[in-house]
Order: sequence, then structure tokens, then C-alpha cells
Amino acid sequence: EGITRFNFDYSGYCNYDNDIGEFMCRYRKIDLEQWARKEHYLYYTNSLNVEVNMTANMDVSELLSFCHTNGYKFYPTLIYCVTKVLNQIENFKMFKEKNGDLCVWDSLVPNYTIFHEEDHTFSDCWTDFTDDFDSFYKNITSDMELGKTKRGIKVKEGQPANFYCVSCTPWTAFTAVSSRVVNGGAAFFPIITAGKYDEKNQMPVNITIAHAVADGYHIGLFFEYLQKEISKEYLNSNLE
Repeated sequence: EGITRFNFDYSGYCNYDNDIGEFMCRYRKIDLEQWARKEHYLYYTNSLNVEVNMTANMDVSELLSFCHTNGYKFYPTLIYCVTKVLNQIENFKMFKEKNGDLCVWDSLVPNYTIFHEEDHTFSDCWTDFTDDFDSFYKNITSDMELGKTKRGIKVKEGQPANFYCVSCTPWTAFTAVSSRVVNGGAAFFPIITAGKYDEKNQMPVNITIAHAVADGYHIGLFFEYLQKEISKEYLNSNLE
């Protein structure tokens, strides 16, 4: 499908003539001349093509309680919360379409890792996103169960273009995460990694994104919104 980590060929997934794709692929172009970050975008695209990443601890006490009380699994519930937050912040939904124009998706879908206990390998999978928690939870847990029976990097065909990456390393309470592709550019799509929570239910969460589309302010919003999204009030509202 012409997929690499940093040079995604979106034309295989979306109809650019109609701006409509099968998997929530609606998008719009950014008017650079009217965008306050134009100079920053051009600088971090043409002069200093770098990523920025940051790690912060999230208090997952109420998320754990919500899952235990209602019989939900932690990982898919966390993915729901992360996706919901990313979709609230325009800077994390940006991409370059085939003509090089900067665009923003209407929404993102999660592309997540599935760990195989038997051989200690992993696969990745994706699930279409909806704000309806029950529907999303049912779909993602079904995809995860199917993914456990398969091996290889990709266990579900048709990965849409409007994806972001999310994974969890429950064995390690890290303080920072960084990954680079040799001779690669910066990823416009967010890369989220969650770690092991400690005895005080503090869990490290890392976000990596191209500096061309996001700054520390936007990353700060992500952590602020995520902490609210995993609070008892917000979680219970998803069941109403």
C-alpha cells in the first residue's frame, strides 16, 4: 500500500477528488496564509526537521477503578480516552496530502500494538473510532481477540490513512521514550506510548510528534485533557 513510517502514501486510502474516504477520511486543507503557525511550520519543515517528545505521569487511579467496577479492560479503555483527546486538538490531526499541502483530518483512528505472550512478539492492529464508548469498546476488544490469533506486523487489512500510533509497555515505568528512523523525517501523526503504573497509580505517558505541527503548548493540552478524560466524572459520562 506504499506505507512507510514517515512517508505515507495517502492516495491509496482516500479519494482526493471528493475528500471522502471509507474510514472517517474527511479532511480539509490548512490555509497557511491565515494560520498563526505558518512561520513555525515552514521553519520546522524546511530548516530544522525535528520531532518533539515529552513524557508526563498520569494518575490512573480513577481509570483503574472504573475498569474494575464495570468489568472493562484497561488497555482498550485507555486507547478510547487517548483517541478522544487527540481528536479534540487540531494539531495532532495534521498531515501532508499527495500534493504536499498541509491538511487536517476530521478525526483519527487508533493503530495499536498487541503483545503475544507465547513468543514475546507483537503485532499491530487498528479499529475505527466512534465517540460511543460501548460501540468502540466492543469493536476494539473484538479486533484485539482476533489479533491475538495471528502473527506478523499487520494483522488487519485496510489500515486507514487517518491513523495515529499507540502502544503500551506495562513492564517498564519509563521517564522518557525516543525512537528514530535512520535518514527519516519527522512523523506528523502522534505516537503515544504508555508505561507501567506504580504503587501510587502514576503511569508515564509519552507523546511524539513533528515540531512542524505542534509545540509544547499543544502537548501540554494533550496531557491536561487526558487527565480529565480518565477522571471518574468523564469516564462515567461515557456510560450515560
